[in-house]
Amino acid sequence: MDTNVKPAKEVVFVVLAIPVFLALISSAIAGSSLYFYRLAIARSDKSFLGASPDLAANASARADRGSDRHTDLHDNDWWENQTIADWRISSDDGLQLSAYFIKAAGLPGKTAILAHGYSGDAKQMIQLAQMYIDAFGYNVLLPDARGHGRSDGRYIGFGWHERLDYIKWIDQVIAHIGPHAQIVLHGISMGGATVLMASGEELPANVKAIVADCGYTSVKDQLAYQLKRLYRMPSFPMIPFTSLMTRMRAGYFFGEASALAQVRKSRTPTLFIHGEADTFVPTWMVRELYENGPPDKSLYLVPKAGHGLAQHVDPTRYEQEVGKFIGQYVH
Repeated sequence: MDTNVKPAKEVVFVVLAIPVFLALISSAIAGSSLYFYRLAIARSDKSFLGASPDLAANASARADRGSDRHTDLHDNDWWENQTIADWRISSDDGLQLSAYFIKAAGLPGKTAILAHGYSGDAKQMIQLAQMYIDAFGYNVLLPDARGHGRSDGRYIGFGWHERLDYIKWIDQVIAHIGPHAQIVLHGISMGGATVLMASGEELPANVKAIVADCGYTSVKDQLAYQLKRLYRMPSFPMIPFTSLMTRMRAGYFFGEASALAQVRKSRTPTLFIHGEADTFVPTWMVRELYENGPPDKSLYLVPKAGHGLAQHVDPTRYEQEVGKFIGQYVH
């Protein structure tokens, strides 16, 4: 009797089963990557953010101050009393992008271009716009980022593609105001990362200062952090495979979308702002950004402020810090 028949059959089975097993694993990873792409990157409902304990805490903090997700009620009244122009541009990849423009009294050349956060829109920045117009006398441009609000786009670039969109908005402001235009970029959350990513590009000399409030170091860092925080999952293999999916569908890898790499190239004076109680974009990120930032820079940490709540927590000090910083460079 041949005693090697059974082991031989088992070896053949294992050999045949390996590619099937690998195919099943690959299919599962591809399916999960597509799911996370649609969840986080594609233009879609972002109600999953409601599961974040960090943003839930923020909602409670806003409720305690009588404000909703976008702005206080008195800010809505302020907005209704403004003369608002609709601006549109075409992005380098053919998207129609929209923005609101509010002209300050007189003929100022000073203009703030504001950048809103993930899943938000331009009106999320009303309170900030009011500060720049009423306190500083600036014109204000409030774009809807691609994939948000009234702007075209099937995906969110997390600041990477948006950085180039903001350069086009800068050019539009200069064309409208004239060569004497002095521009400040001010972003919150994803908007903060957007203006930091823009800072590494060749910006016109008209851009005098940047204010980045609670921006993240990179898309890879932020999504890996949230994957662990929300789903208790390690970054591998989901982040690299979803990054590949994003490259195929949205044109960028997570690793290249790095505010940290961009600020290392920046020469634009930058004020870094972060809430010390921010656990959605952890505070260690702003410290790393600041340490690697341009020569002219400042760091303003706001005690007890959660994600995106620095101005809400201490509006007077916030206005003072921003005004003092940009006043060094805008005249």
